[in-house]
Amino acid sequence: PRMISLPNRGGAMAALDLGPRDRPVDIVFSHANGFNGRTYRSILRPLAGALRILALDLRGHGASTLPTVIEGRQGWQEFRDDLLALLAAACEAPVVLAGHSMGGTSSLLAAAAEPPRVRALALFDPVVMSAEMQRDPQAVVESPLVQGALRRRASFASRQAAFDAYLGRGAFKTWSAEQLEDYIAAGFRETEDGDLTLACTPAWEASNFRSHNYDPWAAFRESRCPIRILRAAEGSTFRLEGHEAELGDDGRITVQTIPGTTHFLPMERPDLVRQTLTACVAL
Repeated sequence: PRMISLPNRGGAMAALDLGPRDRPVDIVFSHANGFNGRTYRSILRPLAGALRILALDLRGHGASTLPTVIEGRQGWQEFRDDLLALLAAACEAPVVLAGHSMGGTSSLLAAAAEPPRVRALALFDPVVMSAEMQRDPQAVVESPLVQGALRRRASFASRQAAFDAYLGRGAFKTWSAEQLEDYIAAGFRETEDGDLTLACTPAWEASNFRSHNYDPWAAFRESRCPIRILRAAEGSTFRLEGHEAELGDDGRITVQTIPGTTHFLPMERPDLVRQTLTACVAL
């Protein structure tokens, strides 16, 4: 990955730089909690003949070196500010911000904070929690996502061992072998004794699930660009019910629920991800 120095954020952000290097960046793509930019390589690569894409490793993930201080975290505004620093450092003109899950929500927050930097948003099952969940911190702490992250196995003897343990199971049930191989390639680091350990530690992943602290509906209102959202049909993290009117009826924000998909919609329907990104670049 290319390392992009962000001195005012305390380190560097890693990014796969896909597409023509003599072309300004078209798309900046951010991943879900616990993953990394390379996870989406096979999904994004077919666009790289005509478009330039940065697939990022967010703070605490992949090869990025930005500090990961859990105590006293203020929420996902940390990812928002990292994204804004990245745009200032690596993008010559307004871009399409895109992302899956936490990466989609962080992109939305960045677009709301500095609208001139973003020409369109493409969000794939972003995390938009219900108001009730936001008001109940204990429910967040005790959520299955937090508890599952804390129980996650952190080390394997080899990449093959990790691949064998994950293939066809749990969150990876609907992933292709290539997608899983890409996740593992950037998702682990070698330890001093030769084992592999998760680049995104279980504690950091759990902290991300705990520390939302944002108002997505305010961010939708404060953004100015076209927004295209693909929502999972089963187990979606985009809790839209009761908020449809807040998205407006002027066509700037569109939501499409994709039949037969789960929260891992990008892995299940990469064709629709590519269609959406291409359409957003053309806006």
